Amino acid sequence: PRNFRQMSAKSVEAEIEELHRLACATGKTSYKDPATGYTVFTEEFHKKRGKCCGNACRHCPFDYVNVPE
Repeated sequence: PRNFRQMSAKSVEAEIEELHRLACATGKTSYKDPATGYTVFTEEFHKKRGKCCGNACRHCPFDYVNVPE
C-alpha cells in the first residue's frame, strides 16, 4: 500500500484522477479513495441520478447547485 501522507498533493490528485478514469472506463459507479478508503461515486453515477444531491461530491457534474454555502 502507498503512504499517501508522504505524497505531494499533485501526486495524490493524479492517483485519484486515474482511479476515476479507470472506474468510468470499466463501467463502475464508484471506486475507493486511496487515502481514506471511502467509497467515491463516479461522474457517471451522478449523471444517472440526474441531479445534485447537495453533498459536495468529488465528481459532481452539476456544479454543486444544491450544496449549501
